[in-house]
Formats: sequence, C-alpha cells, structure tokens
Amino acid sequence: MAERAVLEALKQSKAKVKGAAELSILLTNDEEQRELNQQWRSKDSSTNVLSFPQIEPFDPVVGILGDITLARETLIREAAEQGVTFEAHFTHLVVHGFLHILGYDHLTDAEAEEMEGLETRILASLGVEDPYAD
Repeated sequence: MAERAVLEALKQSKAKVKGAAELSILLTNDEEQRELNQQWRSKDSSTNVLSFPQIEPFDPVVGILGDITLARETLIREAAEQGVTFEAHFTHLVVHGFLHILGYDHLTDAEAEEMEGLETRILASLGVEDPYAD
C-alpha cells in the first residue's frame, strides 16, 4: 500500500526523479510517536504522521529522501471515527507524509489548498475517497 501511494504521489506531483531514491516508512505505536513528536516538534502528544525530509523542498528526487512515521493506534482510532478503512486512512497519511518530504506544506491557506487538492487527486487515482469532503 505504501509503495503504491508513494509512486502515485511521485507521478502526480511536481517531483523530478533524478535517480535511485530511498524512503523509510515506519508504522509504530502511539508512545514512540509521542516521543518523536516531543523530541522534534516539542509537542507532548502522539500524532498520526510525522515526516522528516532529508532533501530541500522541491529538490530533485534522488538519494535518501527522508523518513515517515505513522502511529498505528492513532490511525486505527481515526479511521473508525471517520468511518473509513484502516487501509484508506493509512494510504492517505502516507501520501500526506510523502508530500511533506517533497516540500509541500499547509501552513497557509494557499499551501493547504494546493496540497489537499493534490492529495485528493492522488487518492482518487488509488480508489480512496476524498478525506477532506464534508
């Protein structure tokens, strides 16, 4: 699922693939995710996904790209709350995390609109419903 999500995100994003690349994806537990969130973002809580880019935003895709960590218990709970499958939510958050690795963000309304629109298109091509739909 993760590989398919990443490859589709590469295909539909602005990313320029320049050679072999490596990405680490870790499905962990809430406690470890909380520790990572505290260490790297000074937030003492778990979160669904964290991205740790090793390339500059929108640089060519080559070499070590970075790491994505996902909190399994949080994903299970959120999927149930949203009425979606774990697989759909996992796929969404892998796409979301990978777009952060590539340089996309959602700090401003314009950035959020661009990133969420791209996520929605990528997910649709993977058969996952729009997570931002009301």
